Amino acid sequence: MHVVAICNWKKESAELVQALAGALGITVYEARQRVFGNGPAVVASFADQQPALTLAGKLNQSGIATLLLDATAVRSSAGYFIVRRFEFKQWCMSIESSDGQRTEIPYDEIDLLLPCTSIVGVSEQKTVTERKLSIGKTILSGGIPVITKVERREAVTSEERTKVLYLYAGKRPPVIFSQIGMTFDGLGEAMKLSRELNFAHLTHELRRLCPGAVYDDRLVSQMGQVRLLGPGMNPETNLNLAVEVLALSLRGNQ
Repeated sequence: MHVVAICNWKKESAELVQALAGALGITVYEARQRVFGNGPAVVASFADQQPALTLAGKLNQSGIATLLLDATAVRSSAGYFIVRRFEFKQWCMSIESSDGQRTEIPYDEIDLLLPCTSIVGVSEQKTVTERKLSIGKTILSGGIPVITKVERREAVTSEERTKVLYLYAGKRPPVIFSQIGMTFDGLGEAMKLSRELNFAHLTHELRRLCPGAVYDDRLVSQMGQVRLLGPGMNPETNLNLAVEVLALSLRGNQ
């Protein structure tokens, strides 16, 4: 699937809304909902690349900056460095992946930090036992209340939320830190009592050690993810896409 996103507008304007509505073939009201905030925002998706290229061309002709991405490729974690263990050193951060790859990233090369929340819906079948008064058995017993147990299967849904941090440094592959996917022993004496506290410490230290890095937390909330991805894309399965769109926009599509 190929998605078209718009970016780099400073504020909503009548010209921007009119141009977007005309290019997408939607009402001005619908177009205004897609430019809420200061972008970027996914405005359309297509199964084939050509319609996406055509739309991007129309938007560019109207003076609207666009990004064109292959959502299927971005959704996977291919090309990312997924951290299993990390360690803060004097001038750089040492990171290790689950397959044993190791590298070091100088703090002054880190230019973007994007904290996010991965939200995954979980559905499972549970057996629920209820105690109910049996009218028929009560009558047969001469009015003595008879309580019976009734079991039934019930679908129970819940959400699992995990904090994730995406780190960008020059031309290096994006680095992903996941709250539940790492060990924190590299913190040494600074190690806290819970994963949540350790992850918060990781984020705080990176911000302190990398003062020149842009920090954008709009994808921490589900609402922020929905605003960026638009109404047609599920944040649960498109977090990597949302991050990629935001990163390209903030880094000037480098």
